[in-house]
Amino acid sequence: MPDPMPFRLGTRRSPLALAQAEETRARLCAAHGWEESAVELVPVVASGDRVQDRPLAEIGGKALWTKELDGWLAEGRIDAAVHSMKDVETLRPAEIALAAVLPRADVRDLLIGAPSINALPEGAVVGTSAPRRAAQLLHARPDCRVVTFRGNVDTRLARLAAGEADATFLAAAGLERLGRKGVGHALSLDEWLSAPSQGAIGIECRADDAQAHEWLAAIGHAPSRAQVDAERALLAALGGNCHSPIAVVSDGGEGEIALRAALFSPDGAERVDGTATFHAGDEEGPRRLAHDLLARAVPAIAVHFMGAR
Repeated sequence: MPDPMPFRLGTRRSPLALAQAEETRARLCAAHGWEESAVELVPVVASGDRVQDRPLAEIGGKALWTKELDGWLAEGRIDAAVHSMKDVETLRPAEIALAAVLPRADVRDLLIGAPSINALPEGAVVGTSAPRRAAQLLHARPDCRVVTFRGNVDTRLARLAAGEADATFLAAAGLERLGRKGVGHALSLDEWLSAPSQGAIGIECRADDAQAHEWLAAIGHAPSRAQVDAERALLAALGGNCHSPIAVVSDGGEGEIALRAALFSPDGAERVDGTATFHAGDEEGPRRLAHDLLARAVPAIAVHFMGAR
């Protein structure tokens, strides 16, 4: 059993966040032979969950998903925090460490409302609050119109059913973790790239908490961690933010990683693509790709990435 007991695992209160925390607890208990009661889930309502009517980029960015849990970690109210890594800002406080990344799930986006991007009706209204999804959609289908959709899975599906849009996007990994397979149509990674770190669950703890590090390291998945680290290194080198449309897919993770990335202008009119292959753990590989992309980006793209300045 953990000592002190129980091990307190912080999580947001959304259904998906709680499902991810349950998965983390199950993996911890299986790895260490603990009873379920040895790990306590400690939910918090994140700022990002309180405001649903505006894009995240307009109200504070990704920090709205993490700041409450960061505060609880710093205060010692929890021992670790579970996050969807795509929602974690690239630069983190030095006092907090990413101790483990769980095996990554399906990284693809699902399109709800049509079997493919090409099958969307002329002038379709598509709901999303993600700059990447909006820009990638408008690049492929400039005739479409984007409206803001935020909220959990049920909220977005309810808005779609109410006729507020013709289609919307959801992450395949999220629906899988909620036990809701068979919803929507998976978009091929050959044509539609994902968000950095999509499908990855990360667990953070205090950087000076050696015992928490040791317990959490036992459930880490090295290839998934290598992909997440590479994608986040690319983000850091690009200097992007919540307004910066970037899409990326990783292949590999044991030995070598291949990154494919695309940057867009927010209106989807401009796009630049690049690829790089490098050894896992080599931060120079993502940096080289970032510099190559920015060197070839037109001003309508480059202005949204601080690395271009």
